[in-house]
Amino acid sequence: MKLPSLREVGTEARLLLIGIPVFLWTMIPIYHMFLFAISPKEDAFSGKLWPDHPTLHNFEIVFKQQHYFLRDFYAQFWNSVVIAASVGVLTLFIATAAAFSISRLKVPGGRVVLNLALFTYFIPAAFLAVPMYRTMGNYGLLNNHWSLILAMVTIASPYAIWVLKQASDKLPVELDEAAVMDGATTLQIFRLVYLPLMMPSLVAIGTYAVLLAWNEYLYAFLLLSNDREITLPVALGNFLAADDSPWELLMTTGFIYALPPAAVYYAFRRYMVGGLTAGAVKS
Repeated sequence: MKLPSLREVGTEARLLLIGIPVFLWTMIPIYHMFLFAISPKEDAFSGKLWPDHPTLHNFEIVFKQQHYFLRDFYAQFWNSVVIAASVGVLTLFIATAAAFSISRLKVPGGRVVLNLALFTYFIPAAFLAVPMYRTMGNYGLLNNHWSLILAMVTIASPYAIWVLKQASDKLPVELDEAAVMDGATTLQIFRLVYLPLMMPSLVAIGTYAVLLAWNEYLYAFLLLSNDREITLPVALGNFLAADDSPWELLMTTGFIYALPPAAVYYAFRRYMVGGLTAGAVKS
């Protein structure tokens, strides 16, 4: 059995010195959120590492909608699910079609479209919130889920197109040529050759778009106003409107809302790194 060298031990030690503080920095807020969620109202700010009387009563209040701010909890949660799923599907459709056209079909002006897509990220998304609000108002889409869906697709698509185009460039052109020799149409090449080979990148981009829409607050706050139409992140902001904010319920609701994206990420985490970095290094 070969013993590790001094250099390898030093490298491991440096990684641990970096990794442990980063892990603690990431987990401490999550732990505090969980701590609030299982604490009675009177013990929420006790400052203890573990409550004297932990309880699941806060979860019961949320799930049974037994508080004024939670009366539309399920409707708002469902709004978040529908909007996030719609953004993921539309972003994948647009980005996949654009990447296939630019990379495989070599359509005229494809490079210009790709550069323009990247150029949009020179403008922070927050700066576009008011123009987006005016645009949606002109089309009568305010307080409609489609306003937020279209806004988030607009934000997510440029990056998605760029990533999928880079991944598409790594696929051997000979596969397309062989399919053409066998009599395959462009649509058949796209469906039977291109999509199966691009699946890791598609899963990664779909996950990225879903999580982007799931966590969005600014655009959801501006474009949606009806209590039964807003998403849960906007509803969570309402908890802070009261003088005596129910922090234990706010943290409980936030903890519940954080579980689906965590599950999605861990379900597809092996695709995320490979899919999002596909094409980053030329072979």
